[in-house]
Amino acid sequence: MRRIRYVVAASLDGYIAGPKGEADWIIFDPEVDFAKMFKEFDTVLLGRRTFEAMAHGGNHSIPGLQTFVFSQTLRQRDYPDVTILADGSEEMVATIRREPGKDIWLMGGGALFRSLLEVGLVDTVEVSFVPVLLGAGIPLLPPPTGETKLELLGHKMYGTGIVSLQYAIKSETRS
Repeated sequence: MRRIRYVVAASLDGYIAGPKGEADWIIFDPEVDFAKMFKEFDTVLLGRRTFEAMAHGGNHSIPGLQTFVFSQTLRQRDYPDVTILADGSEEMVATIRREPGKDIWLMGGGALFRSLLEVGLVDTVEVSFVPVLLGAGIPLLPPPTGETKLELLGHKMYGTGIVSLQYAIKSETRS
């Protein structure tokens, strides 16, 4: 079965975007091998706001990745290069997860992460903490949510001050 990995950048105070969805605070470290990372995935899951921020630049999909967007308001006919999911999306994600392929990148946002975490569909949480305090914004995991136990899989510190942490979800301890 394919893994669903929540791979995201966050501020040190736990925000994945600023109050208006800003991501200009995210710094890119030359040590991070993005080409290698992209090769680990063939599918990406996005929330509507993350997708709209990406689509604002004219990109409706990520080359080489099958793109699924979770939205109650977007219409499929307006975005033929992606698949828009609305009702029953958890069931669809479970189906996608059982299909052969590479890992699935849960890119954003926080509410989508929470909904998939609550139904046991997220396998890992991989956060790169950027050395900045935003003070407000879109949280990594918005409330309400129960406690979820994690197991550290790996970590890496970069010269720019970014700290990347990789955790497995311990499904038997979810509450």
